[in-house]
Amino acid sequence: MNHSIPSGGFFDNEGKPAWLAWLTTTDHKRIGLLYFYSLTVFFLVGVILGLLMRLELINPGKDLVEAQTYNGLFTLHGVIMIFLFVIPGVPAVFGNIALPLLLGARDVAFPKLNLLSWYLYIGGAILALSTLLVGDGPPDTGWTFYAPYSVKTGTNVSMAVLAAFILGFSSILTGLNFLTTIHRMRCPGMSWFKMPLFAWALYATSWIQLLATPVVGITLLMIVVERWLGIGLFDPALGGDPVLYQHLFWIYSHPAVYIMILPGMGVISEIMPTFSRRRIFGYKAIAYSSLAIAFIGYFVWGHHMFTSGMSGPARIIFSILTFLVAIPSAIKVFNWLATMYGGSIDMKPPMLYALGFIFLFLIGGLTGLVNGALATDVHIHDTYFVVGHFHYVMFGGTGFAFFAALHYWFPKIYGRMYDVKAATRAFWVLFTGFNVLYFPMLVVGMMGMPRRYYDYLPQFHLPNLISTVGSWITVAGLIYMIVVLVKGYRKGATASANPWDGLTLDWQTDSPPSKENFDTIPTVTEGPYEYK
Repeated sequence: MNHSIPSGGFFDNEGKPAWLAWLTTTDHKRIGLLYFYSLTVFFLVGVILGLLMRLELINPGKDLVEAQTYNGLFTLHGVIMIFLFVIPGVPAVFGNIALPLLLGARDVAFPKLNLLSWYLYIGGAILALSTLLVGDGPPDTGWTFYAPYSVKTGTNVSMAVLAAFILGFSSILTGLNFLTTIHRMRCPGMSWFKMPLFAWALYATSWIQLLATPVVGITLLMIVVERWLGIGLFDPALGGDPVLYQHLFWIYSHPAVYIMILPGMGVISEIMPTFSRRRIFGYKAIAYSSLAIAFIGYFVWGHHMFTSGMSGPARIIFSILTFLVAIPSAIKVFNWLATMYGGSIDMKPPMLYALGFIFLFLIGGLTGLVNGALATDVHIHDTYFVVGHFHYVMFGGTGFAFFAALHYWFPKIYGRMYDVKAATRAFWVLFTGFNVLYFPMLVVGMMGMPRRYYDYLPQFHLPNLISTVGSWITVAGLIYMIVVLVKGYRKGATASANPWDGLTLDWQTDSPPSKENFDTIPTVTEGPYEYK
């Protein structure tokens, strides 16, 4: 059996040196892989920083690092994981690789703009990581850069916020590209309601990227202006308003939560019918719920500020809107479970990660409603409960959806299969470690332990000890998963064009696809999930 990757297709350098062919490519699949490899590096750096934080918190008092170093660790951990992994993750990697294939297109609408977005991403990432080495050390403000502290601190905040500003441009260009691609590049016969649900999720996400990201870009520039020119925008001592910063930041950053989670939901909507052998239940409901999440998500930012001095009526309105945004998310979960009902379920690794996503996202969503209720939010605001909730949504949601997409499209990307049994074992190690790591945070938060603290009282020791042990299991699961996939890439059996028996257009072409994706542009005559 020939185990080599085909020399043609998007792995063909066309006579150029390999490094030059990759760095100048306009092939959407290669750009997706450039994002994937760079994202993986930054994700692993973020994991190492998080592991160091957990090791410091294994006991009360100092164990590894000083308090200032710890502040820098959690700030850089947050910046890397949010801006370099979670926000770009699924759209930049699997949106780039799969969207044109799903739409029956040759490429995205603006191939050169697509490559520029990756270069902007790398530029922003290098700037963010440079804060470790340049100036007065990494910022110690947390990834939110809350003013007026971000204006007053002597650490390297200016470089970090400029990095986030550049990364925002990368996100805007990706969103613009996907919107145009979905509007203009669908193959003949593919009407809006014959479009795969992953494309719907990317469509909703792209509108958020396009409309919300400029707000945070302007806000971050205002921090730089205040630091360099001393203009009183957020510092009360200069006549500024720190609550204004919170409003401007969360007007972007709460919709950004849906930039992070919506593409992941789209991935689950692809995997569920494929591994249940049933057409998706409630196709239009899932499609419309993506748009509803994107729309309502613009109006809920104030629930981050219930303890900031907001008026009573405003808090009530934001609380109601927070509960409303849970409805379209619940519609998706109901439809995924209904798709499985009566299906012939195949528990392959992509399906396991999809089910893991649903379980962990439900815990994240339900704990989010605890945050959204005014009375309980006062008690748990700025405690480890928020940290646990956030990681259940972001890592348990977006992270597991990313891993689901990786296992799902791996044979399509590389033309090889990984060891399914080994990948299944890796899932269970990672899933166990995740819950051992983050569930104690919910408990210790309810006990009253504040987040972002370098030290803690003795009564919080046991949950922190359990959580740190969970971090070791989680890292072991991640390493195992990476080893399995690398072995699959290097020595795996040759994959067929359609190893999962999927019905969408991405599975109707070679693995890996040729540079042009399809020999002839397909014509669609029925919906994407027409299992008989």
